Amino acid sequence: MRMSNFNYLVKRGVGSVFRNGMMSIASFFVLLVSLLLIGLSVLVAMDIGVIMSNIEEKNEISVYVYGDVDQTTLNHITDALNENPNRLNVVFYSKEQAWEDKKNEMSEYKELFDYLTENPMPHTFRVTVKDISLISETAEEFSTIEGVEKVVAPYDFASALVNIRSTLTIIAGAILIVMIATSIIIIYNAIRSSVFSRSKEINIMKVVGATNSFVKIPFFIEGMFIGVAAGAASWAITKVTYEALVQLFRDDITIWRIFGLADMIQFDTVTWYVLAANCVLGALLGAIGTIISTGKYVRV
Repeated sequence: MRMSNFNYLVKRGVGSVFRNGMMSIASFFVLLVSLLLIGLSVLVAMDIGVIMSNIEEKNEISVYVYGDVDQTTLNHITDALNENPNRLNVVFYSKEQAWEDKKNEMSEYKELFDYLTENPMPHTFRVTVKDISLISETAEEFSTIEGVEKVVAPYDFASALVNIRSTLTIIAGAILIVMIATSIIIIYNAIRSSVFSRSKEINIMKVVGATNSFVKIPFFIEGMFIGVAAGAASWAITKVTYEALVQLFRDDITIWRIFGLADMIQFDTVTWYVLAANCVLGALLGAIGTIISTGKYVRV
């Protein structure tokens, strides 16, 4: 196709957006709402991931070393724990420190501690894991380390957390798929109405020898133009809405901070990604809807 023909088709496609005002506006708002819901859903899903990670990082495996052990044994246990690929952080909690903390915790009964001639508290290693779904396997490996007497891990809570994360991931994925499919169907119907209103024009063009691509390209450009415009508008509304939501949770509300909502993703850090994704997705949805809806009208 010659460049002059292509330029003509692009101008014709962009012009069609304004010539078919009501249909273009309808398509614009359909895509705007769809992209807005998709964008906010993705950001919320990302924040849920951050929250789940924060909760996971607060879960520890406690590795107890009972009895009096020498420094060589403690060093061996420390090295073995650090070599585990699932460990995120290892903190040593000595029996002396544990004993002092216990006495401070029960200061009103401090006279009872005078009757104890030995420190009954164990040396403890507190290990934070990277992947909480592997907590059972990790704890089992820790229990085989020489010098380790007992390993305690929040198995039930970890299992519940993994199930919640999996459920939320499935729900988020399903919502995105439904929204994208719904957007394609609606934009298809909107553009099909526009194409149907110009079916006679398309038939005349086909009779005089216009190729399928020559007929389709203006509609294709029209759908992409509306999609990009809707994506840009959706980005602006998403920015205002999301930043207001973040500000709500960033206020000094203790319960939100406990669940890690103070660490929600800042929109400024992803603003260009969101803008690009909205425009590209809007263009794709508009283009796909156009390709599907013009298919049967170009066959004469």
